[in-house]
Amino acid sequence: MSEKVVAILGATGVVGTQMIQCLEERDFPVKRLVPLASARSAGKTVEFKGEKVVVQEARPEAFEGVDIVLGAAGDDIAKALLPEAAARGAVCVDNSHAFRLDPDVPLVIPEINAADIANHPRNIIANPNCATIIGLVPTWPLHQKAGLTRMIVSTYQAASGAGMPGLRELQREMGVVANGGEMGDTSPFAYQLAANLIPQIGSFKDEAYTSEEWKMQNEGRKIMHLPEVRVNCTCVRVPVMRSHSESITAEFERPISPDEAREALAAAPGVKVVDDPESLRYPMPLDTSDQDLVYVGRIRRDLSAPDGTNALTFFCCGDQIRKGAATNAVQIAEYLV
Repeated sequence: MSEKVVAILGATGVVGTQMIQCLEERDFPVKRLVPLASARSAGKTVEFKGEKVVVQEARPEAFEGVDIVLGAAGDDIAKALLPEAAARGAVCVDNSHAFRLDPDVPLVIPEINAADIANHPRNIIANPNCATIIGLVPTWPLHQKAGLTRMIVSTYQAASGAGMPGLRELQREMGVVANGGEMGDTSPFAYQLAANLIPQIGSFKDEAYTSEEWKMQNEGRKIMHLPEVRVNCTCVRVPVMRSHSESITAEFERPISPDEAREALAAAPGVKVVDDPESLRYPMPLDTSDQDLVYVGRIRRDLSAPDGTNALTFFCCGDQIRKGAATNAVQIAEYLV
């Protein structure tokens, strides 16, 4: 593999920091690392392979000579700067929502549609939403086995899905609850998250579904090349530090038993089956944090399905900062080397 000059846009944030760690862990052939962030973070340092690398201000000229950009910034910054990087010849793998549904930008989970990476006419490849990745990695092998037609999904998303502010706020709130203090302002959450659940992630859109809930439907259809698949999703913020969980009921064209599903999932890349109810073994955030596999368990027949409907229910859990963001982006970049 030829070495590449790699820039991280948003290098000092939660996802950007994890991208740097993933590059090192996966021994990505980095010729030179270019960490980029806002003007207030310029001059700070990040550590890569035992060396301190100075963070530069994210400006168009900073992309000169860069081969690959890993984007870990918000939509507005991505829209402003990634086309500048692409125009200078860099291929950008973007974690924001800015380009995901653009028809000329591939939206990729390598375990599902790695072939789409080759066709990136704008030099931009989009990384999907974290909950989409965690839900689709185990759903895809079941689709290959039985033909997916419908998904009903409830997500239980960790505080770190709101970035470092979300992590810090949940930590603060847990201390307030433990010590009986005044809760005060709960930003970035609309309500207290500690000892609570918030059934809203993102802003409300059409049909009273949130932007996060629409992502699962729209992004899943594009990734799996299944424009007719039906998806109903409810996204809930839960007082967990790290790792998103999802309860999924999936309907299929053809019969598939729980045992057949376990066999297909056990052979699938990126998946670990943890499904032994008698021993109380099932996926949990405590076990799935800080690693890249999506754990799947509680695999069972959907008892509510009408006669003749082939449906299964399962529970999955994965680290949304790693596989749900940083690692997925680095996996995409590996196809560009």
